[in-house]
Amino acid sequence: MNATTPAAPANHLCVVDDDEAVRRSLGLLLLSRGHAVQTFASGEDFLASADLQRPGCAILDLRLGGMSGLEVFDALRAQGSPLVVVFLSGHGEIPMAVAAVQNGAFDWLEKPCHDERLLDIVGRALQRAGEVATRRQARQAAQALWDKLTPREMQVARLVAEGKPNKQIAQELAPLEQRTVETHRAHAFAKLGLANSHQLDRFLREHGL
Repeated sequence: MNATTPAAPANHLCVVDDDEAVRRSLGLLLLSRGHAVQTFASGEDFLASADLQRPGCAILDLRLGGMSGLEVFDALRAQGSPLVVVFLSGHGEIPMAVAAVQNGAFDWLEKPCHDERLLDIVGRALQRAGEVATRRQARQAAQALWDKLTPREMQVARLVAEGKPNKQIAQELAPLEQRTVETHRAHAFAKLGLANSHQLDRFLREHGL
């Protein structure tokens, strides 16, 4: 569980813009570089039709008809989507785009986009998306291991992670014999694939358990 895992590949791109010419030009450019691209004319269509739980990058126009790009961004965050967001903005929307980045978006591009800058930002956004996917997979794997423990083993494991000795744990969880604590402790370590309290503490902290 503690080994370093390479970032999962992410090659999924969504372009959301109500300007057909922009959608077409960006879509063709990205397709020509080997990316899997979907285009959407509105935020509503994107949220209803795209796979929002697939790692990748969403290129959102700030000023869309209907839902704005910022509202779509908020909807993605509310759903816990792993999509990394890059905003497209007109000249007068630059302060809004900068604020969006400060609020969690990956980056922004001013229209009209320079091809090489667009491709550079998209490449880095997809790298970030792969890293996000890797962390999510690690979290899910850790949760699956943790769920194998019984409720009592979980109790004991948390106290072991705090550095408490078996005798003190038995007293805190009384009536519980020290030998029983030792058994629960051994079972927890075996199920989690860990060797000591330091590894257990790091496991719980890293995965938010």
